[in-house]
Amino acid sequence: MAKSSRKVIISCAVTGAIHTPSMSPHLPVTPQEIISDSLAAAEAGATILHLHARDPETGKPTQDPEAFRAFLPQLKQATGAVLNLTTGGSPHMTVAERMRPAAELQPEVASLNMGSMNFGLYPMLDRFKEFKHSWEREHLENSRDLVFKNTFADIQHILEVGNANGTKFEFECYDTSHLYSLAHFVDRGLVKAPFLVQTVFGLLGGIGGHPDDVAHMKRTADRLFGDSYIWSVLGAGRNQMNIAAQAASQGGNVRVGLEDSLWIAPGKLAESNAAQVVKVRKLLEGLSLSVASPDEARQMLALKGANNVAF
Repeated sequence: MAKSSRKVIISCAVTGAIHTPSMSPHLPVTPQEIISDSLAAAEAGATILHLHARDPETGKPTQDPEAFRAFLPQLKQATGAVLNLTTGGSPHMTVAERMRPAAELQPEVASLNMGSMNFGLYPMLDRFKEFKHSWEREHLENSRDLVFKNTFADIQHILEVGNANGTKFEFECYDTSHLYSLAHFVDRGLVKAPFLVQTVFGLLGGIGGHPDDVAHMKRTADRLFGDSYIWSVLGAGRNQMNIAAQAASQGGNVRVGLEDSLWIAPGKLAESNAAQVVKVRKLLEGLSLSVASPDEARQMLALKGANNVAF
C-alpha cells in the first residue's frame, strides 16, 4: 500500500504548457502573473507549486532557465511552498530543452514523465475557435501527429542529473506501463524511497478518467511499490475534482491548477488557481482530512530543503 498520512499534499500546477492564452483570460502568462497566482494558491493551501514558464508577450511555453529566474527567487522569498519545476516542458520540445531549468536551478522537486506516448490536444479545437497568436492553433493541430518522447535513455539521464543535484521527482504516470517503467528504475537503484507517484487521468493518449481506471492504477502501484511511494492524482479537465475526491477517500494526495483544467464548474472558467485550491481543500475538509504544510510535505518526501536550491 502507498504510504498514507493524516495530512494531504495539495499540488497546484499554475500554468503548464497545454492550454493557450486565448482559452482563458485567467491563465497566468507573465512572470508577475505567475508570481501573483502562485502566491494566492499557496495562501489558499497549496503545499507544492508545480511551475512552467511562458514567453510574456505570446504566452508560448519556454524552458529557457532565464524565464524561470524571472519568478523563482521572488516565490522562494515570499512563500514556503515547495517549488516543483517541470522537465516535461512542452511535448513539442526536445529532452535537452525540457530539462535545462531543473538541471541548472536544482529545485527540491522536478516532474518526470515516465514514458513516450501519443499526446492529443487537438480535440480542444472543437471548443476554442479564435486565437490571438498563430502558435496556439498550430500547437493544438500538430498534436494529431505527436509522440511525447520519453525514452528509457531520456528518463535515465534526467534521473542521473537530478539525483546528483539532490532533486526528487514527481513521477508522472499516464498509464499502467509507466508504473512498470518506474519500477524498472527503482529496481536499478536510480529511484529511492520515498517517491511521489502522480497518476494522470483523462488526457487523450493516456489512461481514462473512469473510477475503475483510478482503482486499477492504485492497485498496480501498490503491488509494485508497497509502502515505498506516496500516491497523488491529477484529473484533466472535467475529471479534476471527482478523481481528487476518489483518491482522497483512499488515502491519496491531490493536484489541481490551471495546467490541468481551466474550469471550476461545468461551463464556468476558474478565475484563478487559488479558486481550485479552495474547492479541493473544502472537499478534503468535508472528508475530515487536513492539508499538509510545506514542511510536512518536505518530511514526507525527504526533500533537501529550500535553502539547497540554485535560485
